[in-house]
Amino acid sequence: MILVDRDHKRAQGEALDLMHAQAYAGRCQVRAGNYEDLSDCHVIVISAGASQKNGETRLDLLQRNVQIFNSIITEVDKFCPDAILLIATNPVDILTYISQEISHRPHHKIIGTGTMLDTSRFRSLLGEYYRVDPKSVHGFIVGEHGDSELPLWSSASIGGLKITTEKINGISFDKEQMDSLFLNVKTAAYQIIEKKGHTDLAIGLMISHLVKTIRNNQKSILPLSVRLEGQYDLQGLCLGLPCVLGAQGVEAIITPPISKNEQEQLNNSAETLLKSIKDISYPKFYTKDKV
Repeated sequence: MILVDRDHKRAQGEALDLMHAQAYAGRCQVRAGNYEDLSDCHVIVISAGASQKNGETRLDLLQRNVQIFNSIITEVDKFCPDAILLIATNPVDILTYISQEISHRPHHKIIGTGTMLDTSRFRSLLGEYYRVDPKSVHGFIVGEHGDSELPLWSSASIGGLKITTEKINGISFDKEQMDSLFLNVKTAAYQIIEKKGHTDLAIGLMISHLVKTIRNNQKSILPLSVRLEGQYDLQGLCLGLPCVLGAQGVEAIITPPISKNEQEQLNNSAETLLKSIKDISYPKFYTKDKV
């Protein structure tokens, strides 16, 4: 594992700290390095960027982080053009799109963490509500990783039973309770930032899971930020949808059936992102068509 940061001294300190956990996490060499040291890396996680401040939306971060990403993507294209890029910086959907526009590598190798964390929060809270293991809850948050995201209630299930129509573990679907639950999902990051200043633990676990999924070619279905090419009649942007993830990146985008209301909400989420994309400027370095 190689850590690259403009504050090289901090990267060295983080590397030393991580190395000391080998006795419990397993043998892994960790060191600070520069962009040229990344030439043999298969996966590169980009989490650099300006921090989200209390009261600031993810979209407020946009222009500052676009400038940061211009310099990062140029360097990783130079030294590790074949690596898979995992984008974790907010606003993640737009920065995933911008990274794809700037980079020479194909779109399926530039992936945002998307609504993976939102979906984890969603399943965790549903697990608490229905008194079951969250791993037994199946459902997705899709769209923007942000204020316009939406839950796919029409396909959410536990043990093969649809949440909206079946009594599960003696508990019936309660729309008012579920609306409140989703609000907690959508505002979770704001609550955490208000109380501790930043989010790091849950997203760190998500990134670790993504790297393992790619490394082991698990082909797991995860809600990631990917470029749409006509899915749900949307294109020209990146947003969170279930995807098959393997060793070469995103292999397929999954499109579960959605209700008319969910389609309308997804359209609104897409419009929110498209408006932000149109309001920014960024260089395009690639000259070849991408797939």
